[in-house]
Parts: sequence; C-alpha cells; structure tokens
Amino acid sequence: MEESTFYFHAQDGKELFAKSWVGEQQPKAVLQIAHGMAEHIGRYGNLARFLVSHGIYVFGNDHRGHGHTVRRDEDRGYYADQNGFETVVEDMKQLTDVVKEEFPDAPLFLLGHSMGSFLSRKYVQRYGEELQGVIFSGTGGHPGLIGKIGHFLATQEARKKGRRTPSERMNSLTFGSYNKAFSPGRTEFDWLTRDETEVDAYIKDPLCGGVFTAGYFEDFLKGLLCIYDEDDQIPKQLSALFLSGDQDPVGKNTKGVLQSYQQLKSVGLTDVTYKFYPGARHEILNETNKQEVYEDLLKWIEKRL
Repeated sequence: MEESTFYFHAQDGKELFAKSWVGEQQPKAVLQIAHGMAEHIGRYGNLARFLVSHGIYVFGNDHRGHGHTVRRDEDRGYYADQNGFETVVEDMKQLTDVVKEEFPDAPLFLLGHSMGSFLSRKYVQRYGEELQGVIFSGTGGHPGLIGKIGHFLATQEARKKGRRTPSERMNSLTFGSYNKAFSPGRTEFDWLTRDETEVDAYIKDPLCGGVFTAGYFEDFLKGLLCIYDEDDQIPKQLSALFLSGDQDPVGKNTKGVLQSYQQLKSVGLTDVTYKFYPGARHEILNETNKQEVYEDLLKWIEKRL
C-alpha cells in the first residue's frame, strides 16, 4: 500500500492539500472523503488502510481553512471571501476530477463526516451522477429556527468585527452544549468518542480544534439552511447510507439523522438505509467499536458494486 500527499488547484487557483491511499492492483472502487470541521484528512488513515486492504482506494483533501491547506494563520477557520460553502463543494468536485482521471473505470463513493456530511449533501445535489453512492457520517437534520438565529448572529458579527475574526460567541453557541450530556466530562471534547486515546490525540493535534471565524460560521450556516430545499436534485438511483452513534449530539441522538433519512426517501431515492450504534458518540470512525463500523461500511460498498 502507498500513502501519498499532493496538492491540486481549485477553480480559483488556490492550492489544496490532499492525501491518497492506494494499492498495487486496480481498485474495486474508490472512496472520496470529506472530513469534518476543525480536523483534517490525515485522521482517516486507519479507515483508509483497512479499505485498501480490501481493494478500495481512498482520496481526500484538507478543506479550505483546515489542515495543511492553510498557509497563513489568518486563513485558519476561514472558507473564502464569498460563497464559502459552495466554493468548498466545488473543491471537492475538483478532487473528484483528479480521481477519475487516474482511475476512470472505478466506481466512486463519497463519505462525508460531520461538516463534510453537509458539504456532501450539496455535492450530491449538484454532482450525484458522478457517484455510485454516498455515506453520511455524524450528520444531522434541518437546523430550524436556531440555525436561522445563528446565521443572523454570525452575519452581524462578521460585519461588525470582520469575516476573518475568530468568533468565540459562535463557537460557544455551536459547540457549547455538546458535552453536557457527558458531564462531568474528562475533557471538553468527550462528545467526540468514548475512546479516551482518540480524544487525547485530537486535543494534542495542532491541526485540530481552534475557534473558527465569523465568516466561516456565516457561510456554513447559510449553506446548512439551504441544502434541505434542494434534495429533489439528487439522482434517484444514488445509493445513500446514514451512519451515526445514538449518543451523537450533532444528530440529536438520531432524531436529526432520521429526519434527513426520511427527507431523501420522500424525494424519491430508492436505496437509502441507516445504522445507529448504541452508546457511540460523534466520531464513529474513531469509536471503541470502529472495527464494526469499518466492516459495515465495506459491506455496504461491496454490495453496490
């Protein structure tokens, strides 16, 4: 197996950092990963190596404002000056083009985790015909009134203080309640996973965490409020899988995930399934039962080849 890093250019010329995990033979399929907020694609190495051992290659990039794509401190936690959410979706399409140029005959699947799951929702609305299937991990439902209020507050803060200003207020409003269900907490990130080793690794990772900018929250919440109105654009033949821990606060302990599942069913997708893992939290790919999750993901992909 070969693990490689490379850069590719977005439509606006920005250099984006990416990783690939490939084997020596032609792949049965390729999985493209869209990572979550305040993390990076390097955290998906364990899953990638498992899949490569079963003939499925893996590609993914560090989104704008994340990981090694960040070249200047002021870019950390920041998408773009305009249309940030849509711009990051277009970045994902650029990586798809890179993958398809290298492996034109391999079926392509997309896995989006957390923030990446919402970006992937927009992606399949635009480019679902590029894919055999999509997996949503650690996702949720429509943010409703709270999301509208959050977008308003983020917009106001971006105008008053500047889009690149780190927003402690939005960070607290967004993540402040996630750890409450696990109090008294060992750390402020106990909501991520029951695996304390993984939580500690996240905290020690210089490419994880941090307070994101007002502009990021404005862009992300705007995208989040819009994507649920455009699911009818998803190709009806696209296979979709929802995976979640039943203690994931992002998915409201499965309520939000079921809302999204029902939404895709209602617009005519015929192959939509879900699986919830008892006791698991937000990062099911880093959970104490991650091997079970890996096996389920592999079986789902292989069944659709």
